[in-house]
Order: sequence, then C-alpha cells, then structure tokens
Amino acid sequence: MTLVDRAEYRHPVWLLAHQQAAWQRQAGHVARNSTFYRDLWQGRTPPHDLRDLPELPLSDKAQLRQSQTTHPPFGNYLAAPRHMANRLHRTSGTTGQAMNLALSAADCHITEVVGGRSQSAAGLGPGATVVHCLNYQMWMGGLTDHRTLEKTGALVVPYGVGGTEQLIRTIREVGINAISCTPSYPAVLERALAEVFPGMAARELGLELGLFGGEPGLDDPAFRERIRATWGMEPRNANYGVSDVFSNFAAQCQHDTDLHFMAADVLWPELIDPDSGQPLPLTDGAEGELVLTHLVRDCQPLVRFRTGDIIAVTATEPCKCERTGFRFRVVGRSDDMVVVRGLNLFPSMVAAVINEFAELTGDYRIVLDGPPPHDRLPLAVDRAEGVPDDPALAERLASTIKHRLGASAEVTVHPHGHFPVTQGKTKRVIRSDQ
Repeated sequence: MTLVDRAEYRHPVWLLAHQQAAWQRQAGHVARNSTFYRDLWQGRTPPHDLRDLPELPLSDKAQLRQSQTTHPPFGNYLAAPRHMANRLHRTSGTTGQAMNLALSAADCHITEVVGGRSQSAAGLGPGATVVHCLNYQMWMGGLTDHRTLEKTGALVVPYGVGGTEQLIRTIREVGINAISCTPSYPAVLERALAEVFPGMAARELGLELGLFGGEPGLDDPAFRERIRATWGMEPRNANYGVSDVFSNFAAQCQHDTDLHFMAADVLWPELIDPDSGQPLPLTDGAEGELVLTHLVRDCQPLVRFRTGDIIAVTATEPCKCERTGFRFRVVGRSDDMVVVRGLNLFPSMVAAVINEFAELTGDYRIVLDGPPPHDRLPLAVDRAEGVPDDPALAERLASTIKHRLGASAEVTVHPHGHFPVTQGKTKRVIRSDQ
C-alpha cells in the first residue's frame, strides 16, 4: 500500500489510518537500512504513532551534506541497494557541493503522481499544450517536473532554458497555450520579444496559463496583475517542493493563491519553532518551519527533515475545490538563500567565486532592492588596495559567476574601502523589505 487514489480529496481522519500503516513499514525500512538515522537516533526505536515523531531528533541539509562527503556519492542515508536506484538528480548546497539524489523506480512514480496532483490543481489537464522551461541538466525541475506535467494528461513540450527566440517561434507555430517556468522567466521572454519581434505584444503569443515555481514572488498581487495585463494569462503557483523530499507536493487551485498540501498519503508534515526546534501545532494561523517525513521512500528516506522554509498555515478545512490538505503560504527562508531565475544561491557560494579574484578584497554585498522574483544577482564588490580601475573586471567576475553558479550577475566594482567596517557578523544580503 503506497499511494491513495485521489488522496488530495480524502478527509484527514480517513487518511490517518493509511498514514499510520505506511509509517509502520517505513519506520522498519529506515531502522534496518539507514545507517545515518540509526546513528542519529542513538539506539532509540522510532515511535509507532506518527504523532509521537517529535520523540526523534530532527535532521537537516547540513547533516545530509556531511553524510555525502563522508560516504560518497549518496551518503549513508541511502537505504536501498545501489542497483535499485533508477534515476539520479543533483541539487547545489550552500557551499556549492553537489548533492546527489537517488530515486528508485517506485520513488520516481510516487514523485510524479504527487506532482501531477499539484499541476492539475493549478489548472493543467487534457487538451492543454504546455511548454516546460526549466533546466533539464540533472536538476529536479527539468525531467521530474516534466513527468509531473505529463501526469495531468496535457501535451508537454520539453524545451528547457535558453534559445528564447526559438521558443517564441515554437509557441506561435505549435499553438502552445500554457507555460511552466520560474516567475522571472516571462521578463526574459519580454526582452526577447522587444529585440527580435518588435511591435509584437506578449499577449499575442496566446498563452492562457502560467504554471510557476522555483522562486518566490507569486504571493505579490501586483506581480500577478502585471502577468495578467502583459501576457493575458492566469498565473498559478503550481510547483512548490523540496528537492530532497519531493520535487512538487503543493500548489494553488483556481479559488485562491494559497498552496494546497497534496501529499498526505506519502508525506507527514510538522511545524517547529525554527529557533528552538520545539514542535508547534499545525493549525489555522500557525507559523513555523516546515518539517517533513517520508511515509514511502526506498532510496533516501528522510525522517523529521528540516526544510528551512518558514510557512504560515492559512486554512485546515476543505477548500472550495474540495481538496482537503492544509493550505499555507511560504513566508521565507530560515537562511540567506537568494533565488535567481530558479537557482538557489547562498552567500558562501558567491564568496567562493569572488575570492578567486586577487584584484578584489573579498568583501561584498548582495543588494536586493525589490521583491522577488530576481532575474539577476545584484552584486557589489570592493577592489583590493592599490588595484587600478579596470572596467573589464566586473565583466570577468560576472562571467565567472555565470559559468560556476549558472546565474547572471549585475556586478558593480567599488573603490577600495567602500564598505563600512562592521563589528561581529557582516550582513552580506541586504533586502529593501527588511
């Protein structure tokens, strides 16, 4: 017993018996096969009742990263024989270390079905033709999200990133009426339209539905209205996930902009206080860090995994769409991650690139003067003492960031000593809304 048919419509009380039974099997699988969790639990036996999970310690991304460093390539939280791994994805960590994600055939299937529920809730279905514009190069957002789109019955065009001129031609020629991409990507297409097809309005492409994910920004009513006015399409927050857990397990429906939790049959959610780690009740109005536990997972099962996402629970009663999962908004991150066109960037990753340049002091600021989504990384750096002004330095740094991290950067090089000396920790990421 794994997936429940139409689980997103089942009453939580009805689902609980299924969840408890699934946890009994999963707890045994983890206890027998995951050295990582046996070490973490220090002899403790996982509780029989899911509601007693707080008896177990939390796990987090830093621990997984260390596990893969010590036990490459999949870490000692790999709980199945390597030959069972059917697919490999990668995700970048805070230090730039690639995290290897192994999925069995069953893991892939469950991931796709759960993601399909989300894309369907957002309005995609049979008869639609959707172009998928996320990076296919090993990232979850490419192939895996493509398969979730297929689960809705839509015709899926696997386009990826880049080649915007050809994309515009393809949308027109094929009659594509939906797009799956990051919230910042329409701005890229708008620039391409202005350069290559002057005089053509974005709404003339005929897109009716925008399925967005990978970046914040969709909660901003002004941003949504701009998408509607410019493109004539309905923007939907269709793709919320955590790569280590599921690529997509929450989306909005047509009735409001809150995210619906779609994975209750295979994923157990908790809320904790992000500072103390103490459990919080998952009730209307609650706010805390989202913690997740796989109820079904072969290769890399996670138990009480800290996502780093701070969420606000907006409703726990069934929605008008009749889906019963709790609804929530993502308030922010518990760290300083900056998302640029779907890429997760951390200050330490940027600093590693800056420090390769002898002409720079290594001091820097990421100045975010507007709300997300961000199309470019606005980066200010400090010239080393005695280094003459060189207009090409900013271009070289931007090019290296693009090559190493995949993000476009807008670099400003300031004279030596531009940044004030601070006591204690220096705030590298400066946001205008904080």
